[in-house]
Amino acid sequence: MKLYNTLTKKKEEFKPINPERVTMYVCGPTVYNYIHVGNARPLVVFDVLRRYFEYKGYEVDYLVNFTDIDDKMINRANEEGTTVKEIADRFIKEYYKDAEGLLLKEEGTKHPKATEHITDIINFIKSLVDKGYAYNVDGNVYFDITKLKDYGKLSKKNVEDLVSGARIEVNKEKKNPGDFALWKKEKPGEPSWDSPWGKGRPGWHIECSVMARKYLGDTIDIHAGGTDLQFPHHENEIAQSESLTGKPFAKFWMHNAMVNVSDEKMSKSKMNFFTVREISKEYDLEVLRFFLLSAHYRSPINFSKELVEQSKKGLDRLYNAKNNLEHLLEHTEEKNVEEKNDVLEKLNEFKAKFEESMEDDLNTADAIAVLFELIKYTNSNFSAETSKDLVQKAYNLLVELSSILGILSKKEEILDEEIIELIEKRNEARKNKDYELADKIRDELKEKGIIIQDTPEGTKWRRV
Repeated sequence: MKLYNTLTKKKEEFKPINPERVTMYVCGPTVYNYIHVGNARPLVVFDVLRRYFEYKGYEVDYLVNFTDIDDKMINRANEEGTTVKEIADRFIKEYYKDAEGLLLKEEGTKHPKATEHITDIINFIKSLVDKGYAYNVDGNVYFDITKLKDYGKLSKKNVEDLVSGARIEVNKEKKNPGDFALWKKEKPGEPSWDSPWGKGRPGWHIECSVMARKYLGDTIDIHAGGTDLQFPHHENEIAQSESLTGKPFAKFWMHNAMVNVSDEKMSKSKMNFFTVREISKEYDLEVLRFFLLSAHYRSPINFSKELVEQSKKGLDRLYNAKNNLEHLLEHTEEKNVEEKNDVLEKLNEFKAKFEESMEDDLNTADAIAVLFELIKYTNSNFSAETSKDLVQKAYNLLVELSSILGILSKKEEILDEEIIELIEKRNEARKNKDYELADKIRDELKEKGIIIQDTPEGTKWRRV
């Protein structure tokens, strides 16, 4: 499998440190609000990478952190007249609701919080101070970027520019304008903890270095997140971690491109964002997941209701094909058919093509295209005359491949008795050639959110 490594700016063959296990750290949300569509993209994309590794037989240690102490959280708590912990607890709970809707695999996922690792953070910073990489100024501890010869290697930033103050807010306490905070001195009304430098709280970057090392080791296989985190966040993580351990922090750095609205990055600061919760009021969040996977993860994707609607139609096509195969399984029999080997060969071709797409830097867009090729083949070539064994194999393949993408896992809904009676009444009307009544019932069902489709295999339905 080849993955694009932001550190080297090229695709490289992926081989985990441990031949049987993959370690992955994905930067999670700052829990001061509902996650928006831009936040959801890395969560969905790297969830799929994790699923693919498991499909290939690896065990995966998968960690998505919660930043639960931060300026944004303090500001929100002050605005609401509540505590930072109350804000964090509230939005972590809401995160899990959105995660369920997005079909993120939560089983086995670790979600460490910054505030639960204060002692670890303090010990990490103390070691950096002792090694001469960090310095204390009146209770504020900063990392000295000039102590690291290769600072800027991920983002390709010029250290001399950073030291001269280019694009960085001037702070007279710092030795260099590019130095960043590891520990922030207590301010009135802010949460704080005791430390060797006085009361204070962690800076933003330190938590990820600490928690990645604690749960995954000194060197991890993959560190991932949005491209907006390359600098300063991920650059600073590298500086902290590699200064402490003397080892590479991560073998692969992976970054997804932004979700845009009108070609501008979606963000809370620009006020041009849509929360996942808002989308859920209009669409099943599986549609949003499908939308986010419909483009290559390193390509920017424009968000619009029109494109989401297209994704809904595409997902409906896949579900209809899956339902058709389930229907055939109930009405076909085992037969000896001459074309059996040809069909099996065709199914193996689809599987190989899907894997080829996934192993070419996680190309989910091409992988989805393979699913549509598969259902086009089954829709055109499978009928009640097809051997049950072949239908079962095609169905199993569709389920297996779609499960890697985390889609098509929802069971068909059970209809209310009233709806079932209307469908049966309409079927009876059609049987009696009372098409006026049949059309009237069809329209009534549509008003109730049920679309009827008459097929050679019988009447099928789907929700609007």
